[in-house]
Amino acid sequence: MTKRQQQQLVRAALYAVFVLAVLAILVIADWDTIQRNFFNVEIARDMFPEVITIAARNTLLYTALAFSFGLAFGLLLALMRLSTIRPYRWLATVYIETFRGLPALLTIFLIGQGIPIAFGTRWPILLNITLGLGIVAAAYMAETIRAGIQGVHKGQMEAARSLGMSYTRSMMSIVIPQGFRIIIPPLTNELVLLIKDTSLLFVLGTTPQTKELLKFGRDLLNTRFNATPLIVVGGVYLMITVPMTQLVRVLERRNARSR
Repeated sequence: MTKRQQQQLVRAALYAVFVLAVLAILVIADWDTIQRNFFNVEIARDMFPEVITIAARNTLLYTALAFSFGLAFGLLLALMRLSTIRPYRWLATVYIETFRGLPALLTIFLIGQGIPIAFGTRWPILLNITLGLGIVAAAYMAETIRAGIQGVHKGQMEAARSLGMSYTRSMMSIVIPQGFRIIIPPLTNELVLLIKDTSLLFVLGTTPQTKELLKFGRDLLNTRFNATPLIVVGGVYLMITVPMTQLVRVLERRNARSR
């Protein structure tokens, strides 16, 4: 057999294995039980409109708050990481490496429960959420922003300084805007990850009006003893995240063409 024929044979065998696996699942699976426990139409119908008007709305709100905080703080950390002043650079490095290495759930526990217990204070739920998610997001965004700034050709800074601009003005007016153009796709990916990380917020003890998507689905799972709420919640997550991932691909192609 020629090399081409061998490749065709292997390809045909892989297709045959896939078809056999699908047929086996179709024959073996108890579809009535699956439909009753995972795709119960009545339970799914009862979840609306609250799954959209409360759970999905809160998820998007928490994501927007944490992303805004993380982006602003991440920019500050990135500038400190690039600073010529060593204490600033060291402080930013320690922060970034620490919160990139810690589990996000641990940080949320620390902000939402550890600090209030230690200082005898109680913060509003939105502040706990913003800090709990935003502190971790800032560490990842800082490295992304730093890479974007360093990705701008140094000739841009040199040209701005030759026109009489100060270092700060050159950075804010010339370098950072070009750097953000480079990092829009990875920042969008970070936004998608942040949406999914809102599922960790159940540890803060949300109320019926402050539930995010996963907490909403888990409560119904425990009361209905049926997995349909999790399937519905997963579908809502996909409705939010899939368009964003497609947007990332469009932005990446546009950046590639512009370069």
